[in-house]
Amino acid sequence: MTRSNTLQLLLVEDNLELAETTVEHFELEDISCDHVSNGVAALELIAKTHHDVVILDLNLPRMSGIEVCKKLREQGSDVPIIMLTARDTLDDKIVGFEAGADDYLTKPFAFEELLMRVKVLSRRRSGEVNLLQLKDLKMNVKERHVMRGSDELKLSPTGYRILEVLLRATPNPISREDLIQKVWGDEQPDTNSLKVHMFKLRHALDDNYEEKLLQTIKNFGFVLK
Repeated sequence: MTRSNTLQLLLVEDNLELAETTVEHFELEDISCDHVSNGVAALELIAKTHHDVVILDLNLPRMSGIEVCKKLREQGSDVPIIMLTARDTLDDKIVGFEAGADDYLTKPFAFEELLMRVKVLSRRRSGEVNLLQLKDLKMNVKERHVMRGSDELKLSPTGYRILEVLLRATPNPISREDLIQKVWGDEQPDTNSLKVHMFKLRHALDDNYEEKLLQTIKNFGFVLK
Protein backbone atom coordinates (compact mmCIF):
# COMPACT_ATOMS: atom_id res chain seq x y z
CA MET A 1 0.00 0.00 0.00
CA THR A 2 2.90 2.35 0.69
CA ARG A 3 3.68 4.97 -1.94
CA SER A 4 6.86 6.96 -2.24
CA ASN A 5 6.89 10.64 -1.25
CA THR A 6 3.61 10.44 0.62
CA LEU A 7 2.55 10.27 4.23
CA GLN A 8 2.18 6.82 5.72
CA LEU A 9 -0.44 6.64 8.47
CA LEU A 10 -1.78 3.96 10.77
CA LEU A 11 -5.42 4.04 11.87
CA VAL A 12 -6.22 1.90 14.92
CA GLU A 13 -10.01 1.74 15.06
CA ASP A 14 -12.44 -1.07 15.83
CA ASN A 15 -15.43 0.66 14.17
CA LEU A 16 -14.94 -0.91 10.75
CA GLU A 17 -17.36 1.39 8.96
CA LEU A 18 -15.64 4.51 10.28
CA ALA A 19 -12.22 2.99 9.54
CA GLU A 20 -13.11 2.13 5.95
CA THR A 21 -14.51 5.60 5.28
CA THR A 22 -11.49 7.32 6.85
CA VAL A 23 -8.97 5.22 4.91
CA GLU A 24 -10.82 5.97 1.66
CA HIS A 25 -10.75 9.71 2.38
CA PHE A 26 -7.00 9.58 3.00
CA GLU A 27 -6.50 7.63 -0.24
CA LEU A 28 -8.32 10.41 -2.11
CA GLU A 29 -5.77 12.83 -0.62
CA ASP A 30 -2.95 10.55 -1.89
CA ILE A 31 -2.11 9.58 1.68
CA SER A 32 -1.50 5.91 2.47
CA CYS A 33 -3.28 4.65 5.58
CA ASP A 34 -2.89 1.18 7.10
CA HIS A 35 -5.66 -0.06 9.39
CA VAL A 36 -5.84 -2.48 12.29
CA SER A 37 -8.74 -2.97 14.67
CA ASN A 38 -7.07 -3.70 18.02
CA GLY A 39 -4.20 -2.53 20.17
CA VAL A 40 -2.10 -5.69 20.02
CA ALA A 41 -2.13 -5.70 16.22
CA ALA A 42 -1.19 -2.01 16.28
CA LEU A 43 1.95 -2.63 18.32
CA GLU A 44 2.95 -5.54 16.09
CA LEU A 45 2.57 -3.47 12.92
CA ILE A 46 4.29 -0.37 14.33
CA ALA A 47 7.28 -2.53 15.31
CA LYS A 48 7.96 -3.48 11.70
CA THR A 49 6.53 -0.60 9.60
CA HIS A 50 7.31 3.11 9.49
CA HIS A 51 4.38 5.45 10.09
CA ASP A 52 4.46 9.25 10.06
CA VAL A 53 1.39 9.56 12.32
CA VAL A 54 -0.69 7.05 14.30
CA ILE A 55 -4.42 7.72 14.73
CA LEU A 56 -5.41 5.75 17.83
CA ASP A 57 -8.90 5.11 19.18
CA LEU A 58 -9.16 5.29 22.96
CA ASN A 59 -11.43 2.27 23.43
CA LEU A 60 -10.01 -0.77 21.66
CA PRO A 61 -10.34 -4.53 22.12
CA ARG A 62 -7.44 -6.56 23.58
CA MET A 63 -5.46 -3.44 24.57
CA SER A 64 -6.79 0.09 25.09
CA GLY A 65 -5.49 3.11 23.20
CA ILE A 66 -4.02 4.45 26.46
CA GLU A 67 -2.08 1.20 26.98
CA VAL A 68 -0.83 1.23 23.38
CA CYS A 69 0.29 4.84 23.72
CA LYS A 70 2.12 4.17 27.00
CA LYS A 71 3.80 1.09 25.56
CA LEU A 72 5.05 2.99 22.51
CA ARG A 73 6.53 5.76 24.65
CA GLU A 74 8.12 3.21 27.01
CA GLN A 75 9.74 1.62 23.95
CA GLY A 76 11.19 4.99 22.96
CA SER A 77 8.93 5.61 19.96
CA ASP A 78 8.41 9.29 19.10
CA VAL A 79 5.79 8.69 16.40
CA PRO A 80 3.10 11.41 16.63
CA ILE A 81 -0.16 10.05 18.04
CA ILE A 82 -3.65 11.48 17.61
CA MET A 83 -6.08 10.01 20.13
CA LEU A 84 -9.73 9.51 19.11
CA THR A 85 -12.49 9.34 21.71
CA ALA A 86 -16.25 9.61 21.95
CA ARG A 87 -16.04 11.68 25.15
CA ASP A 88 -14.93 15.32 25.18
CA THR A 89 -13.88 15.74 28.81
CA LEU A 90 -10.79 17.38 30.26
CA ASP A 91 -10.07 14.29 32.38
CA ASP A 92 -10.00 12.07 29.28
CA LYS A 93 -7.69 14.49 27.51
CA ILE A 94 -5.32 14.69 30.47
CA VAL A 95 -5.14 10.88 30.67
CA GLY A 96 -4.34 10.75 26.96
CA PHE A 97 -1.67 13.42 27.11
CA GLU A 98 -0.09 11.86 30.19
CA ALA A 99 0.11 8.58 28.28
CA GLY A 100 2.06 10.36 25.53
CA ALA A 101 -0.54 11.42 22.95
CA ASP A 102 0.30 14.50 20.88
CA ASP A 103 -3.23 15.49 19.92
CA TYR A 104 -6.84 14.66 20.71
CA LEU A 105 -9.95 14.55 18.52
CA THR A 106 -13.51 13.89 19.61
CA LYS A 107 -15.93 11.73 17.63
CA PRO A 108 -17.82 12.46 15.51
CA PHE A 109 -15.25 14.55 13.65
CA ALA A 110 -15.00 16.16 10.24
CA PHE A 111 -12.42 14.43 8.06
CA GLU A 112 -11.02 17.83 7.08
CA GLU A 113 -10.10 18.51 10.71
CA LEU A 114 -8.41 15.13 11.09
CA LEU A 115 -6.49 15.74 7.86
CA MET A 116 -5.32 19.14 9.10
CA ARG A 117 -4.13 17.69 12.41
CA VAL A 118 -2.28 14.87 10.64
CA LYS A 119 -0.46 17.35 8.39
CA VAL A 120 0.47 19.61 11.31
CA LEU A 121 1.90 16.72 13.34
CA SER A 122 3.82 15.32 10.37
CA ARG A 123 5.38 18.74 9.72
CA ARG A 124 6.37 19.09 13.37
CA ARG A 125 8.14 15.75 13.24
CA SER A 126 10.04 16.65 10.07
CA GLY A 127 11.01 20.04 11.52
CA GLU A 128 9.32 22.07 8.79
CA VAL A 129 7.43 24.41 11.14
CA ASN A 130 9.61 27.49 11.58
CA LEU A 131 6.90 30.10 12.19
CA LEU A 132 4.71 29.41 15.21
CA GLN A 133 1.68 31.56 15.92
CA LEU A 134 -1.18 31.79 18.40
CA LYS A 135 -3.50 34.78 17.98
CA ASP A 136 -1.23 37.87 18.14
CA LEU A 137 1.77 35.88 19.44
CA LYS A 138 4.33 34.95 16.77
CA MET A 139 7.65 33.11 17.01
CA ASN A 140 10.18 32.83 14.21
CA VAL A 141 12.10 29.71 15.21
CA LYS A 142 14.96 30.23 12.75
CA GLU A 143 15.60 33.83 13.81
CA ARG A 144 14.69 33.25 17.47
CA HIS A 145 12.40 36.26 17.33
CA VAL A 146 9.15 36.60 19.34
CA MET A 147 6.44 39.21 18.82
CA ARG A 148 3.17 39.88 20.59
CA GLY A 149 1.23 42.26 18.38
CA SER A 150 3.72 44.97 17.45
CA ASP A 151 5.88 44.40 20.55
CA GLU A 152 9.08 42.38 20.52
CA LEU A 153 9.36 40.13 23.57
CA LYS A 154 12.75 39.76 25.22
CA LEU A 155 13.14 36.27 26.66
CA SER A 156 15.98 34.34 28.25
CA PRO A 157 17.22 31.28 26.32
CA THR A 158 15.31 29.01 28.70
CA GLY A 159 12.18 31.16 28.52
CA TYR A 160 12.38 31.04 24.73
CA ARG A 161 12.67 27.24 24.76
CA ILE A 162 9.70 26.90 27.14
CA LEU A 163 7.60 29.13 24.91
CA GLU A 164 8.58 27.15 21.81
CA VAL A 165 7.55 23.88 23.46
CA LEU A 166 4.22 25.39 24.53
CA LEU A 167 3.55 26.83 21.08
CA ARG A 168 4.33 23.55 19.35
CA ALA A 169 1.90 21.80 21.71
CA THR A 170 -0.95 24.30 21.33
CA PRO A 171 -3.93 23.97 21.47
CA ASN A 172 -3.12 21.01 23.68
CA PRO A 173 -1.84 21.24 27.26
CA ILE A 174 1.54 19.88 28.31
CA SER A 175 2.34 18.35 31.68
CA ARG A 176 5.05 19.76 33.93
CA GLU A 177 7.01 16.53 33.54
CA ASP A 178 6.92 16.64 29.73
CA LEU A 179 7.83 20.31 29.70
CA ILE A 180 10.83 19.73 31.94
CA GLN A 181 11.96 16.80 29.78
CA LYS A 182 11.69 18.78 26.54
CA VAL A 183 13.45 21.86 27.92
CA TRP A 184 16.12 20.40 30.22
CA GLY A 185 16.37 16.80 29.02
CA ASP A 186 18.12 14.50 31.48
CA GLU A 187 19.62 17.44 33.39
CA GLN A 188 16.74 18.01 35.78
CA PRO A 189 16.43 21.59 37.10
CA ASP A 190 16.20 22.39 40.80
CA THR A 191 12.79 22.47 42.45
CA ASN A 192 12.03 26.17 41.91
CA SER A 193 13.60 26.61 38.47
CA LEU A 194 10.47 25.86 36.41
CA LYS A 195 8.34 28.00 38.71
CA VAL A 196 10.69 30.98 38.31
CA HIS A 197 10.93 30.64 34.52
CA MET A 198 7.14 30.31 34.17
CA PHE A 199 6.66 33.43 36.31
CA LYS A 200 9.03 35.41 34.08
CA LEU A 201 7.46 34.04 30.90
CA ARG A 202 3.95 34.90 32.09
CA HIS A 203 5.14 38.41 32.91
CA ALA A 204 6.60 38.88 29.43
CA LEU A 205 3.64 37.32 27.61
CA ASP A 206 0.62 38.61 29.48
CA ASP A 207 1.25 41.42 31.96
CA ASN A 208 0.80 44.23 29.43
CA TYR A 209 -2.05 42.66 27.48
CA GLU A 210 -5.76 42.34 28.17
CA GLU A 211 -6.02 38.81 26.75
CA LYS A 212 -4.01 36.31 28.81
CA LEU A 213 -2.54 33.45 26.77
CA LEU A 214 -0.58 31.38 29.29
CA GLN A 215 -2.78 29.31 31.57
CA THR A 216 -1.99 26.88 34.37
CA ILE A 217 -3.91 23.60 34.63
CA LYS A 218 -4.09 22.60 38.28
CA ASN A 219 -2.22 19.40 39.15
CA PHE A 220 -1.15 18.92 35.52
CA GLY A 221 0.77 21.60 33.66
CA PHE A 222 0.30 24.49 31.24
CA VAL A 223 -1.43 25.49 28.02
CA LEU A 224 -1.37 28.44 25.63
CA LYS A 225 -4.85 29.34 24.39
